[in-house]
Amino acid sequence: MTDQERDESASDEDAGDVAWVPVTLEQCDHVEGPFYHGTKSTVEIGEQLVAGHGSNFQEGRISNNIYFSALVETAVWGAELATALAGSSERGHIYVVEPTGPFEDDPNVTNKRFPGNVTQSYRTRDPLLVVDELPSWDGHTPDVLNAMLDNIARLREQGLDVIED
Repeated sequence: MTDQERDESASDEDAGDVAWVPVTLEQCDHVEGPFYHGTKSTVEIGEQLVAGHGSNFQEGRISNNIYFSALVETAVWGAELATALAGSSERGHIYVVEPTGPFEDDPNVTNKRFPGNVTQSYRTRDPLLVVDELPSWDGHTPDVLNAMLDNIARLREQGLDVIED
């Protein structure tokens, strides 16, 4: 490899290294949407999603926060897992949402398996305004979804399906 190729390679690697800036309730204005919320529930455009309802992921648990993401892929997981864990064969929904107040990194995924917030997942105690619904989106194959559900079941059996809410 020539010196020039080595320099170009190093600069390409540096361009991909974007420092993660924690998103806190006090400092969230630097995060721009669009934002997405995946769910089993059907709601209308203009409605607000609010905290205080049953969790999509733990039966009997009331959520103190509303969760959302800047990535469609993360919302797809939310919609698919919420419907599957509810025993529904329906597809679920992905809504485009706007936070109405401050939000923060979702501590359930941030700095866990990977450093930072790679899923771009956030939570808020303030309502999310539903501004649109994604009419079509690609779900996961049954094998991939079942592998995730098996993993969740294993975590539950081990008492490790803890949700920081």
